[in-house]
Amino acid sequence: MSSIETIDIIMALDKSEDHEARIKKAARKLKVHPSQIQDIRLRKHSIDARKKDIMVQLRIEVGLGMMLPADPTISANYASVANNAAVMIIIGCGPAGMFAALRALELGYKPIILERGKDASARRFDLAPLLREGRVIEDSNYCFGEGGAGTFSDGKLYTRATKRGPVRDVYETLVAHGAPNRILTDAHPHIGSNLLPNVVKAIRQSILDSGGEVHFKTKVNGLLKSEDGKKIHGVSTADGKEFIGDSVILATGHSARDIYSLLASEGILMERKTFAVGVRIEHPQPLIDSIQYHYQRGVKRPDILPAARYRLATKIGGRGVHSFCMCPGGFIVPAATENDEVVVNGMSLSRRDSPFANSGMVVSVEPEDTAEFDAEYGILSGMAFQKSLEVLASKAGEGEQKAPAQRVTDFLNQKISSSLADTSYFPGLSSAPLHELMPEFIVSRMQTGLKKFGKGMRGYITEEAGMIGFETRTSSPLRIPRNDENFQHPEIHGLYPCAEGAGYAGGIISAALDGIKCAEAAAAVKN
Repeated sequence: MSSIETIDIIMALDKSEDHEARIKKAARKLKVHPSQIQDIRLRKHSIDARKKDIMVQLRIEVGLGMMLPADPTISANYASVANNAAVMIIIGCGPAGMFAALRALELGYKPIILERGKDASARRFDLAPLLREGRVIEDSNYCFGEGGAGTFSDGKLYTRATKRGPVRDVYETLVAHGAPNRILTDAHPHIGSNLLPNVVKAIRQSILDSGGEVHFKTKVNGLLKSEDGKKIHGVSTADGKEFIGDSVILATGHSARDIYSLLASEGILMERKTFAVGVRIEHPQPLIDSIQYHYQRGVKRPDILPAARYRLATKIGGRGVHSFCMCPGGFIVPAATENDEVVVNGMSLSRRDSPFANSGMVVSVEPEDTAEFDAEYGILSGMAFQKSLEVLASKAGEGEQKAPAQRVTDFLNQKISSSLADTSYFPGLSSAPLHELMPEFIVSRMQTGLKKFGKGMRGYITEEAGMIGFETRTSSPLRIPRNDENFQHPEIHGLYPCAEGAGYAGGIISAALDGIKCAEAAAAVKN
């Protein structure tokens, strides 16, 4: 009797890539003779390194007495929009904006994306003066431009937001536009900053081919509203143009501070929210490999194993302390959007073959923690708090995007480092007392948290580890509210706050899912 079964098996690392060994393991699991298995196909792959003997967990589809049918071809086909199609204006060409546009096309709407930065190809050239001269091109950098912050700052796709929407559909859309097929099976999928630019360019082409529009170097500086201010019908841009539409999806990302200022100046409702700030912590990747894979330092990591990652989290004094955006085999990059600040972030190429591992190490910040900025900045106090640390980092780093840094051991002992650990951060480092530059409520909790993490990961606290300041753009310090039912701003009909910049997402996949939901909501509402 023929059938198709999906099973989970666990295999030793050295056998996990052996096709025949997989068949034998599957046969034992299904209690059949191996000869009954005609075909197998990998559906999910993950590594379990919790114990010294590393195991591989596989989800496989098994054809008993039959060959498995071919998987449907993944392609990017979108119908052309009608000449009289309703217009959906989308502010921001990050994952939320791009996936909102693709969904708009599927729903028969014409998407018009407005992006302050440049296309991915031109944007790449604008990173050179940032890295080599320490000069920020303020509308084209690691944060702004086609694909958003993820384009050149990693491309991690892992998400816990599996209940937010069709995660698999997002992965398949990325594959259809050139992402590697492995993201469909890896437990922690990752594209890499070397591959992602071509993926986002392909998505843009799909939008254009179907009749959508994408306008680069188009910075929104005003909202076009009805006389009573209760309905939005378009936006104005810095070059004097106006774009009119039936709905406006605001998908600007958490670094578009001018948008928050614009909303505040027009009295549009926003809310303070929790966010997190801290540093980038950087170790030699072989050290992290030896800790996570339980072998002696100096032993070469088997080729079958990826560069090891980690995730650390605790709560100290009512505030979360946790790692953020861990980049195995990665680099630390300058993520400033203005020339008077230093901001650091992490990235990895698809191969993840850098000799360094880096991660954000951050402490949560509550609205009451930024009270000193309330009188001057009001609702924007969290943003002002972030900015103050970024300006301080620039001054301590001595300019040209050099970042203030300290060995982890010296940070814990509260002394300036006489020398600094090796780093991947290209603009360079300046020794500085991070324990004095950051607010005490962050320093004390981070010190306690690091000591706790060091007990769980023996070797994590070492002179080889450096701390680089500051990681301030983990999430938005504000939430732009929306109704749960229709995703519209509660006070402005037709305005759809979306994804990270609005406080509703935290990564490429969750942002893409939120973009899809906002497009669906906009299409469902009669204007």
